[in-house]
Amino acid sequence: MTDKRILARRFETERPRLSAIATRLLGSAADAEDAVQETWLRLERTSVDGIDNLDAWLTTVVSRVSLDMLRAPRRTRERSWQVEEWRDEPVAVAADPAELTAESDQVSVALLVLLERLGPAERIAFVLHDVFGQSFEEIAVVLDRSPEAARQLASRGRRRVRGADEPTRPSRDQGRRIVEAWLAAAQDGKIGALLSLLDDGAVLHADFGTNTQIVEGAQSIAEQAVLSARLAAHSTPILIDGQPGVAAVMNGRVVSIMAFDIDGDRIVGLDVLADLKRLDAVVVNAIR
Repeated sequence: MTDKRILARRFETERPRLSAIATRLLGSAADAEDAVQETWLRLERTSVDGIDNLDAWLTTVVSRVSLDMLRAPRRTRERSWQVEEWRDEPVAVAADPAELTAESDQVSVALLVLLERLGPAERIAFVLHDVFGQSFEEIAVVLDRSPEAARQLASRGRRRVRGADEPTRPSRDQGRRIVEAWLAAAQDGKIGALLSLLDDGAVLHADFGTNTQIVEGAQSIAEQAVLSARLAAHSTPILIDGQPGVAAVMNGRVVSIMAFDIDGDRIVGLDVLADLKRLDAVVVNAIR
């Protein structure tokens, strides 16, 4: 397997699987892409003649890269901005955590919140074993621990995930009502209605590509929303990372998307992506 072109083709065949592993370990499509790319760079620098099982080698390397990223100080986890057309079917909340992760290429947002409570080694052991069926011998190589230690880490992670309380998230119907109420209030300039939807300590983060903006507090966010009434008039509900969001479409192009972080019946956070270059990469054809 010394021909670089053959090696590249083999790697591209494995890329979807490696991306799935990294996404579940890291909880971010952007971070996962970086981890997979680093795996390719390491493969390029390695003498592949000594690799007996390329699939296993790639799994080990992408897992180790993910572990290093999880351990990195002051690591910030970026929203993955996985955009979908709004679907009204409910999402199961009582399923086993491993089943929630395995049932779709998209990571359950609720599960990711729970996984954030695990240490890096616990997270690696739990996800690789319970989701991807890796043996504890293989996981031990990734973690540089004994197989028994890897087993204990996975067991401890499993107990912590199953015993943790999931965040209070609205039902799909309730989320839709909140989003539509937000759009109507913003379009009509009703500050009072917007304030009734916002938590007092809500924070809005906006990424415009060339600059970013942070707006803190319900009053300031409501005032900002009224100034964006034209966008609200051209917005439609969507799902972003499986949670309520809206997309603003002007002249046939999506110019911004906004994700709602809702706790109970109040909006506690808003994330806005208005970087047109990034929007072209994340917005799906289902959004008109």
